[in-house]
Amino acid sequence: MRVILLQNIDKLGKKYEVKEVKNGYARNFLIPKGLAKPATKKALKWLKNQKEIRARKDEEELKEIQSFASSVDGLELVIPVKIGEKEQLFESITSQKILEKLKERGLEIKRAQIDLPEPIKELGEFPVKIHFEHNLEAEIKVIITEEK
Repeated sequence: MRVILLQNIDKLGKKYEVKEVKNGYARNFLIPKGLAKPATKKALKWLKNQKEIRARKDEEELKEIQSFASSVDGLELVIPVKIGEKEQLFESITSQKILEKLKERGLEIKRAQIDLPEPIKELGEFPVKIHFEHNLEAEIKVIITEEK
């Protein structure tokens, strides 16, 4: 029996794929649980329409993310910190600290998007990458200065 998957199903397929499954599996499990529906001519037309709608939404989402990434790209964040006599930092700068500074500027970015392999532990300028959906990324410059 051919069915249209309405959700991602492990070891079977992804949402909106048409799959051939055993009749009993479709009638007794997939269809009653709302995981799939029979692939009739009417359902296949519906599927084509859903794919077109999804493609338009993806395109709009991509444009939004591109414009946001380009606005973030090249941004300079100055983070003042207390330092000791030998210019060692009293605190290391982590992705959480960078996230807080970005939020102060009104930028909504998740901590997991910030690519900081290890905390910053010295004064200076450091490039930090921020990853976005659709494999986009931006690079900001984090400047660590002495707190006056």
